[in-house]
Amino acid sequence: MIQSPAQLFALADLVDRADDLSEWTATIFNYGETAWREYRSAAWYIERLRAEGFDVEEGSAGMPTAFCADWRNGEGPVIGLYAEFDAVPGNCQAASTRREPRVGLGFQAGGHTDPHSGLGMAGLGALLAIKAAMTKHNIPGGLRFTGEPAEKVRGSKPIHAAAGYYDGLAAILSFHPFYMLPMCNTVRWDTHCGAAYAMVYRFICDTPEAWGLHDGAPIPQSHSAVRAPGANDALMMMYQASKSLRDAILPHQGGWSISEAILTAGQATADNLPAGLADLQYMIRVPTIAMADQVTVALDRNAEAAAAMTGCRYERHWVCKSRHGLANHAIATTVWQAMQAVGAPVWNEAAKVVAREIQTGLGMAPMAEPFIDAMSTLIDPQAAEAILRSDLPPSQLNSTSDDYTDMTWHAPTARFYVARPALKAPPGQAYPSWVMNALGGIPATIDPMVQTAAKIMALSALRLLEDPIARAAAMDEFKIRTGGGIGGSNWTAPLCDYPAPIHFSWPEYVTTSRGRDWWIPSSMPAV
Repeated sequence: MIQSPAQLFALADLVDRADDLSEWTATIFNYGETAWREYRSAAWYIERLRAEGFDVEEGSAGMPTAFCADWRNGEGPVIGLYAEFDAVPGNCQAASTRREPRVGLGFQAGGHTDPHSGLGMAGLGALLAIKAAMTKHNIPGGLRFTGEPAEKVRGSKPIHAAAGYYDGLAAILSFHPFYMLPMCNTVRWDTHCGAAYAMVYRFICDTPEAWGLHDGAPIPQSHSAVRAPGANDALMMMYQASKSLRDAILPHQGGWSISEAILTAGQATADNLPAGLADLQYMIRVPTIAMADQVTVALDRNAEAAAAMTGCRYERHWVCKSRHGLANHAIATTVWQAMQAVGAPVWNEAAKVVAREIQTGLGMAPMAEPFIDAMSTLIDPQAAEAILRSDLPPSQLNSTSDDYTDMTWHAPTARFYVARPALKAPPGQAYPSWVMNALGGIPATIDPMVQTAAKIMALSALRLLEDPIARAAAMDEFKIRTGGGIGGSNWTAPLCDYPAPIHFSWPEYVTTSRGRDWWIPSSMPAV
């Protein structure tokens, strides 16, 4: 791909910003805030974006830790980029070559695993470089940068999509760190991610007296009275029933998964009062919306039965309803050309020293080339597609799950992957999970990914802004595949018909008279 003066300017700008991007990536990594509770991370982005001249809407679409930043350089096409910044509970790890939590916290606190700290900063770095190039070279158009909280529960993008935040964009660029073949240093072609539903089943025992109303106890509500089992028992019945019946919910094909997490379990008491409230979250990852609907019917049935058996009622609250993804070869080709121009990430000797130190600390022989070889090679999108399809039945159009898919129904969207740092394992050995998490926070190992992804996004966006033919090809394909664009005959409308689920007991950092801590005390013994 021949690079324009504006593209060359953007690349140079990113090199100039390298130290800042490294520092900023470390900042978000150290916040380690989890889904729906990313207060410091969102505030940091908002302050930075306003300082860079963007108009920023805080709390977009009713999500306190979401935002939407806009900038215009006159009339013209608008390109969309975004940041994710949520971490994962139970994965607190310092940017260190040994297993240790971040200062003042325990291992159960939040930590970046993918890492979204680097994902978001690559997007921000690209955004600022594109803006600088547009200003310098007088390129008309604009940029939209959305802050996407709670990606780990597929939270914000379906909500932003339904509220219209992706409408009117000429293109959207979606990046994610990855290291496993075939989705490493490549662009998705035909097989995009599938649908995902997530919900919280809330069991409420608000009339326990009705359960044993006629049991003949000499004193109403006495300790000897028959009493409702309560919400905790309902949760346990729902949990076990759904586990045992899982094989009967969907056919044994399609690469689907159902996972669960207990958010709230009654009260912290050993008294014999029935628990009044319990929350159980499910995440359903399936190729099609129809499969997700089928699972929901089965779970509803289990919840109704569990509630009836325990003197409770139940409520189902949506966390996520996301659509399957839509391919766009034209924009994928544009991004692939940019990826070829930039090349794969390169890990220098300083990064290798870090890697060898980890290997030595784990009792492994340090390797001359400790990083996985595929991380430094590009994979042609169609070659990656062929590898991916080899493990899928011909009838399955989508595979695995991610929420970027909601963007694909509102504008031409490219989903691409750049290698994150990962180490070779000696035969018969495996690395503990903290190693990947640490590599995502150590500047020497994560910065190459951030720089590479930012450069690819910057070149792709400027190509689309400067080249009306490339831009039109992507939009024409979008309209063909949707049967006319947004609202077209083949268009899948947003599934989100619920408010942001921010009021549940999502894990978070807390401040009390004892100081700041994670919701599970830091003094908890390490496991």
